[in-house]
Amino acid sequence: MTGHPMPPNTAGADTTAGADTTAGEQPLIAVLGASGAVGRAAVRELRALGRTGLRLGGRTASALRAVAREDPAGQDETVWADATAPDGLDAFTEGCAIVLNCAGPTYRLRATVASAALAAGAHCVDVAGDDPAAEDLLKDGGPARDGRTVVLSAGALPGLSSLLPRWLAGQGLDSASALTAYCGGLETCSPTVARDLMLSLTSGGADGAAYGEALAAVRGGRRVPRALRTAEDAEHAAFAGRVALQPYLSGESERLAAALGLERLDWYNVHPGPAVRALLGLLPGRLAAGEDPEELADRLVRAADLDLAGRRPYYVMDFTLSGTASARPATAGLTLRAASSYRLTAAVGALSVDAVLRGAVPAGVHFARDVLDPGTVLRHLRSQGVADLRLTGAAAGAERAERMEEGTL
Repeated sequence: MTGHPMPPNTAGADTTAGADTTAGEQPLIAVLGASGAVGRAAVRELRALGRTGLRLGGRTASALRAVAREDPAGQDETVWADATAPDGLDAFTEGCAIVLNCAGPTYRLRATVASAALAAGAHCVDVAGDDPAAEDLLKDGGPARDGRTVVLSAGALPGLSSLLPRWLAGQGLDSASALTAYCGGLETCSPTVARDLMLSLTSGGADGAAYGEALAAVRGGRRVPRALRTAEDAEHAAFAGRVALQPYLSGESERLAAALGLERLDWYNVHPGPAVRALLGLLPGRLAAGEDPEELADRLVRAADLDLAGRRPYYVMDFTLSGTASARPATAGLTLRAASSYRLTAAVGALSVDAVLRGAVPAGVHFARDVLDPGTVLRHLRSQGVADLRLTGAAAGAERAERMEEGTL
């Protein structure tokens, strides 16, 4: 039943796919993957921003209806949608103003969802997506030709992982020369995340290359292979207990270094859970030996569940920028702590949708880190209880000065 609305339900209004349940009150927002870990949180974030009458898309009727039942006004509709099926997005995208894509795996879908949205005359925000998706979209003039907007990498990583350091560089520093980042935590691993990881190890970039390089770092403003080493049993003040530190330089991180003019960048993915750490160490060899990536992804999901048993989930992004302030060496630090990276991603995606609908993002293909207002994002994360933020060094001094300035006005 490709592209057909789901049968009626009492949780939210099930209508034909082209109907706008808000009837002119608000632009119709369609959320793909609405019953997944990110999608469900994104629906809540959109409602918190006052966006109602959503279209919820996915492949499982019962799961979508459970999300629709959370809408107190009962205005949401549920529509069957499958980005991997021929014509699987036709009914879902018809008549909507913007599509928020929370489905994956990213490396397989690339620009599939965005292209379907544009074909239907809609804008699109993708919580993932990177260079390959942008390259696909920019062929033949891209969405700017039709006055449409696509925002990619509107999540935690990629997304906040670049937005936060770029904001931090303006907090008390005159210039920045080096960045050290630690990102990771202890939480469930969704099937989409697990499969993205499997695919990224073997494909995704140009000629099948991965999106980044393990052990690489930026030195002298350029990527240097094997500049760092994995630490299998380490400590870090922002993470509880022993952790594994895995250096990884992504394309996003390289662009961040270039944007900030950094001479040095060290990026570490942090894995506190012993079961996940053990499996990650085996994955490259298992994939090279021809083992099924889908089965390995399922093992990663189970390993994350094992590590989390009896423990409270958390996710941390820790950044330290080194540079100068008043011609003297200085540092600025930011530590973000959240209960869930999925909610972080959902918040950035929802804020991107809101910015596009408000006309704050011009037509064309953009990355969220380049078009979102950092102050708006940080205020939302704090006010909605999505994350706690702690500033140190020059950044803490800049925040104190700002508060004093506000107190005098």
